[in-house]
Amino acid sequence: MVEKKPAKDVNKSAEIRRVAAAMKEKGEKPRPIVIIAQLKKQGVEVSSPQVSMVLKRMGFRPRKRRGGEAAGKVQRPSGRSALISVEDLIAAKRLVSHFGTADRALAAIAALKRLES
Repeated sequence: MVEKKPAKDVNKSAEIRRVAAAMKEKGEKPRPIVIIAQLKKQGVEVSSPQVSMVLKRMGFRPRKRRGGEAAGKVQRPSGRSALISVEDLIAAKRLVSHFGTADRALAAIAALKRLES
């Protein structure tokens, strides 16, 4: 049975570090929601921001979120480079005809852009 400690005698940050280290040894990624649930079973109440800050200080960084096309910002070139020539339109038309639809061509360009960065 898990021993419950009174909240006054517990160093919450130390408990968070202990649970996170145990999870890392098991090969699991320490996530705030899992750590909060484990500590709650032990009678220690911690908040999600507190757990996140302790994990950040331990060197665990939050997951990077993937941005889709809807989430991304549209970048528009400024100045003279914003002008599209007739040759650019002809090249774009060839590209679209190669992929079949404009949506597929745009998806291919977006994939290429992700690979470049």
